[in-house]
Amino acid sequence: MRLLIIEDEVHLAEAIEELLRNKNYIVDMCHNGEDGLDNALTDIYDLILLDIMMPKLNGLDLLKKMRKEGIQTPVLLLTAKNQVEDRVKGLNMGADDYLSKPFAQEELEARIRALLRRKGDICVDGELTFHDITLDYNSLVLRCHSKDVSLTLKESELLQFLISRKNMITPKDLLIEKLWGFNTDAEDNNVEVYISFLRKKMKYLQCETSIKTTRGLGYSLEVNHV
Repeated sequence: MRLLIIEDEVHLAEAIEELLRNKNYIVDMCHNGEDGLDNALTDIYDLILLDIMMPKLNGLDLLKKMRKEGIQTPVLLLTAKNQVEDRVKGLNMGADDYLSKPFAQEELEARIRALLRRKGDICVDGELTFHDITLDYNSLVLRCHSKDVSLTLKESELLQFLISRKNMITPKDLLIEKLWGFNTDAEDNNVEVYISFLRKKMKYLQCETSIKTTRGLGYSLEVNHV
């Protein structure tokens, strides 16, 4: 799961980033509204944590522009306790939830999990499933029937994205954007290497689920019934 933090309090943003990375989320950060909007409009994020009071472009204007462009990424507003009017306005403009600062780490994690469940309807307690495979992205373990195998973080990120797009073919360039970001030297070969790693581990588990290559288009999950 790739998350975007848009927060001008650098120390707070860095603390949230560390917390989320320790939970195996991919995290990007912006410290002003203009940069935050540029990132949000890429539509590669599963969730955005958005502060309201920011330089260059405040969070509510950013949210309005984002929704106007058709970006439906779930948004968790980060607000001061006395910003009741702004919270209400933000929810009416398309925010999905809010959290008042200062907040407890456990509540932040719970609200993020709730929004991700609501978004995908396939995530339960840190697990994603497709047919006979279950990915626990907190412990980086892939299970199939009674066997399991450990994944690297990048393998887990790749499989998460394929499961989230289970009925679609995912192009290589989209995988690069999602897993490595825009300012990256990663190329098609990087994707192919991790696809190969995943296929070997799924073969070891004797999964009916496999990763299908559609030449010239990309990758998708399919079920091979025996």
